[in-house]
Amino acid sequence: MPVSDSIIVDYEQVSYKQKAQAYSRKLPKKSVAYITSLFPILHWIHRYNIAWLLRDLIAGVTVGIVVVPQSMGYAKIAELPAEYGLYTAFVGLSVYCFFATSKDISIGPTAVMSLLLGQTIIRGTTAEGSTITGPEIAVTFSLIAGAAILFIGLVRLGILVDFIPGPVIAGFMTGSAITITCSQLKGLTGIKDINTHDPAYLIIGNFFKNVPEIKLDIAFGLSGLIWLYGVSYGSIYLANKYPQYANHLYLFSIMRNGILVIFGTLISYLIQLGRDESPISILKDVPAGFQAMQVPHVNTELLSIVAPSLPSGIIVLILEHVAIAKSFGRLNDYTISPSQEIAAIGITNIIASFFGAYPSTGSFSRTAILSRSGVKTPLSGVFSAAVVLLALYALTPAFYYIPDSILAAVVIHAVANLVSGPAYIKRLASISLWELFIFAVAVFVTFFSSVEYGIYAAVALAIVILLFRIARPRFWPLGRIPLAATTTTKKQVSTDNDNYNEKPMLSMKNKHDQQQYLYIAENHPSLGDRVEKLPAGLLMCRVDESFTYPNSSYISEKIITYCKSRTQRSGPKLTKQERPWNDDGEEEKIIRQEGPQQQKSKLPRLHALIIDFASVNRLDSSGLQALVDAQNTLNRYSGHHVEFHFVTVLNPAIRQTLIVAGFGTQPTMQYLAEPTEVLPFIPQQPVTTPCHEKEEPRFDIEQPPPQPECTESDDGACSSSNSSSNGSNDQNKSVMKGDGQVVMIEDVADELEDSGGVNSKSIPLPKDRYPFFHWSSDEAVKSASLSMEARGRKEDSKNDQ
Repeated sequence: MPVSDSIIVDYEQVSYKQKAQAYSRKLPKKSVAYITSLFPILHWIHRYNIAWLLRDLIAGVTVGIVVVPQSMGYAKIAELPAEYGLYTAFVGLSVYCFFATSKDISIGPTAVMSLLLGQTIIRGTTAEGSTITGPEIAVTFSLIAGAAILFIGLVRLGILVDFIPGPVIAGFMTGSAITITCSQLKGLTGIKDINTHDPAYLIIGNFFKNVPEIKLDIAFGLSGLIWLYGVSYGSIYLANKYPQYANHLYLFSIMRNGILVIFGTLISYLIQLGRDESPISILKDVPAGFQAMQVPHVNTELLSIVAPSLPSGIIVLILEHVAIAKSFGRLNDYTISPSQEIAAIGITNIIASFFGAYPSTGSFSRTAILSRSGVKTPLSGVFSAAVVLLALYALTPAFYYIPDSILAAVVIHAVANLVSGPAYIKRLASISLWELFIFAVAVFVTFFSSVEYGIYAAVALAIVILLFRIARPRFWPLGRIPLAATTTTKKQVSTDNDNYNEKPMLSMKNKHDQQQYLYIAENHPSLGDRVEKLPAGLLMCRVDESFTYPNSSYISEKIITYCKSRTQRSGPKLTKQERPWNDDGEEEKIIRQEGPQQQKSKLPRLHALIIDFASVNRLDSSGLQALVDAQNTLNRYSGHHVEFHFVTVLNPAIRQTLIVAGFGTQPTMQYLAEPTEVLPFIPQQPVTTPCHEKEEPRFDIEQPPPQPECTESDDGACSSSNSSSNGSNDQNKSVMKGDGQVVMIEDVADELEDSGGVNSKSIPLPKDRYPFFHWSSDEAVKSASLSMEARGRKEDSKNDQ
């Protein structure tokens, strides 16, 4: 049985009605799956066990000890009383577990969100004639932001997060960490004349200007920082030196915040004995219980205060949370659902507004502690919330004496982990200078203005760069390198998997005596000097992007310029009266100066352009029209129809789009008159051809090639059959795979296996039903070369006549 026959590939078109019917059949099942996906706890709570409970209890209590002092310190950054930080921590920890897809995330107040909220509160409360309080602004912010985020999560728009790259997040978090550290200089040193919500550079300037006003608070603050960093680095050092005590040292390191607050509060209490006022700034009264629980009251004045900061607040809440959740999901080998995480943040902040809390999201430092403590499920947040609840009802009298400088030290130590260090910057620079630029803009704008403007600037710059990359994709002229003959080895596997026989066999190149090529860019940095050109009259290129409306004109111009630079004009010469107004005739002047024969000997006549579509994932109407325009221009330039061949069209939808425009049924021998637009948005008027002018032959862009007969098999599938060279159709075989229809001319798989093929699934290189779509570059070059030879023979015979 000959192996020369091919596999012809075609795809069945599925109508919109069929798609709608298929979707409607799946709708009930999808609806149930959607509803259950909103409550991920239902998928694992029935498997909860005692071992998980113990690990969650340990991890939850550990984080609870950390979150109590941190939340009070973050509330001070937000220009709110300390108890509002505890309210926020309690609601976030207790509610999130019901909607979470991440086991490691710890929800509560964060430094960046607290800073942004504090700037909003300062702007709202200091406005002329304003009677709005800080807690009212915080509750309104939490309610409105939560509702917007919940909507984004419910409609599953988590894909929006993917449009914001990592350097944006790293940049504004680094800038925010620097700004927060600077803002804590007031509490750390006791200096009163520092506005903590000024830009960071002004805070630093005011700090040095008021250095003589430093109070006793600095002794508590510096001692606290020395203790926190000493325990942190000391535990790491000792754990490396004594691995058997690593877990004990880690637990002691986690307790460092609580130990600092306890001893700082005790010393503060002792130095105030016998005094009416404390010599240092202390926290003072913290009411017990939930004193701010009520239905949120929203009015137009509150909305006008919150609205300017709402977009940046939503971005911070979503990005900070999803980025941390994805990071720890990768570290612990599980996958989160970004859309569900966004919905969880939304519902958490809506519920928080009824408790008087302010917006909360995932915290990096507490999440790291939770993960390191061996947490098993999101239910650990309930145990952390229990610790916060205990603090709210039992420990508030002791909070009175907590030094503000101690809380400032806790905040500075917590936000230091948010700063991207030199190692990150160096690696980012080695990957992409554009992304380094985005990172730098985020840091500098945040440092010199505010977190809000830093976010806007970085996100806007990232989107502009993304759009520019889409609109100006890389265009590669391709050449080819001959491949040497290879020898493959056939393994004959015996019943014993450890023993097999190897039988060398010749490659397909030796067997069919066909030279194979590697097609790469002409300016390839390693192999560029080995690249050879395609046969004269053939050109090949690749575009590393989809053909869509932002880049359609650019790609068309690149194709036209590339083809004109490698070939000569062969179309009819235009007189001055026939030449378009924007054609200065410079090309004809060059030809006349160099001489037509000399010019013709230098460059070939363009016959076909081969476009590698492997990187094209989408082709819209603008991109399709750009390809048609490019072909029309090259047709006029060459004086005949220029074939467009497409290699590796992987998406059936793209293939069908090209067929609609006529690229599957191009004429091969005649000049193509300029067709109408693919999708004209201006009505086209019929054009009448004068009787004395010869009408050029045209082709119908909707006309398909000759289709094989379709016969219905026993199972109802449509089997296509093509006539083979010997006229027999009884050996044809049809195989259906998904939406594609593969018509096998002959059953060549068995023959390939018998003649030394790799396995029974081996097939010859498929061929598309349309002659201008190819599965390999070699096949495209071969097809274009054959049509060029046929055209040459026809032109020679015409000249002989």
